[in-house]
Amino acid sequence: MTNFPAAAPADARIGALADVAVLMPAFNGQADVERTLASFEEDAPVYALIVDDGSTPPIVTPSVPGMRIEMLRMAQNGGIERALEAGVQALAARGFRYAARIDSGDLAAPQRLAKQRARMEAEPRLAALGTWTQVVNRAGAPLFMLRPAADARTLRRTRMLRSPLVHPSVMLRIDAVLAVGNYRVQYPAAEDLDLFLRLMERYDCANLPELGLYYELNEGGISATKRRRQITSTLRLQARYLNVLNWRDWAGIGKSLLHFVTPYGALQRMKRALFARGT
Repeated sequence: MTNFPAAAPADARIGALADVAVLMPAFNGQADVERTLASFEEDAPVYALIVDDGSTPPIVTPSVPGMRIEMLRMAQNGGIERALEAGVQALAARGFRYAARIDSGDLAAPQRLAKQRARMEAEPRLAALGTWTQVVNRAGAPLFMLRPAADARTLRRTRMLRSPLVHPSVMLRIDAVLAVGNYRVQYPAAEDLDLFLRLMERYDCANLPELGLYYELNEGGISATKRRRQITSTLRLQARYLNVLNWRDWAGIGKSLLHFVTPYGALQRMKRALFARGT
């Protein structure tokens, strides 16, 4: 495993990305990994850590111009929760301050990293900063836009009603993630919501109100293949963090129960109809 030197002091690299790392877990899908990493368009070199979660055959480290890529291989497939936990620990050991999440198959909008880093540098209370997201199908055709609220206060009020951040669009402050216990395995397939809720107890989370990610809706992804597990974990989190005086929390529980009994295909058609109208 390659060791990179610690990042230079912040005032020596204003505008650069020396303290930012792209964090991408991957299980199989070599072509998707390569396509995702090649999508980054930044004015500074980009470092990426791929966490190969027991792929067979192992993912080969791609060569992408303007990008330094390191591979962290898990001994066996243990799930995205363990892969992300190991990835954050590895980035902290290498001296990075920010981890920019993305999943294989998704594409980054130009200058996403620079914009997110600039905002987080300007607002030290931010522990997580997402972006608006264009959802596309496997062919790249647009389906609908995800436009979560931009400000921390609104996200706290609506965190149970609607996912506060689109996980693969998020840039995380690594020290804050470690301070709240890193990614965990207690809530399978809802590791992102678990982390966001813990971060919101001590820090702010927000979204850039502009396109930062093209999210590929994959019928074989976690949301499809582990849907019941994901909804069960979400309901457990909603019960744990329930504010009985906030009607949005109760509405969020109702929404999760509806998802539990609604077929996946029907749910996706409902989302397309709702988000197409900008709701």
